[in-house]
Amino acid sequence: MTTTRPVEPPRPPLVRRLAAELVGTALLVAVVVGSGIAAGRLSPDDVGLQLLENSVATVFGLAVLITALGPVSGAHLNPVVSFADWWLGRRTSTGLPFREACQYAVAQVLGAVLGSVLANAMFGVSTAISSTSRTGGGLLLGEIVATAGLVALIWSLVRTGRATYAAPAVAAWIGAAYWFTSSTSFANPAVTIGRVFSDTFAGIAPASVPPFIAAQVVGAILGVVAIAVLYPVPAPAARPADAAVEAEVRA
Repeated sequence: MTTTRPVEPPRPPLVRRLAAELVGTALLVAVVVGSGIAAGRLSPDDVGLQLLENSVATVFGLAVLITALGPVSGAHLNPVVSFADWWLGRRTSTGLPFREACQYAVAQVLGAVLGSVLANAMFGVSTAISSTSRTGGGLLLGEIVATAGLVALIWSLVRTGRATYAAPAVAAWIGAAYWFTSSTSFANPAVTIGRVFSDTFAGIAPASVPPFIAAQVVGAILGVVAIAVLYPVPAPAARPADAAVEAEVRA
């Protein structure tokens, strides 16, 4: 008896996917920065409560965005996810082509900046370059751990046919990493750049950005290595890596 592998629907046109990545990343940063501003106003004397408010909003917002935009672009919303998708799928042509991964990254960065501006506007805060310095080896180690865990989580689900769990699982990881990493888990170069444009609770000074992004790249590489060791072969019916969340809506 033979079995037929399910026919995978074609990807939407690139322009639609780029639009989804731009809008999705903009909304993600608006959630992060906006909830940070709100937290600062609601709990001005309690940094712990501010972080709780900020992280809860991010968890819910991220889960919603992944669910809503996954069927269009895969809801990467993160350059390291897009380039990991290209790298892990390059031999089987299941991931993004390199050129498209670059285009995804540009859309994500632009969206992140727009999202920060949007959050500032909603709360009547002037868009300004952040003065919040985030430095130190501990913070960079935190970014490595948060990003490695994120990349490994996504492809562990994809390569074992459990992509339907991506939205809650990814949101849960980021929410947890807000608290157990010293950096509060940026884990995203586009979001890191976007947060430069808000001199608020969620901001990051420009000088702190290159080390953060370097740490995120190192974390992504470690995450890819972990997948190569633990899950070297995708499940027979698994979708391409950028579809880590597409099955969420179809389930």
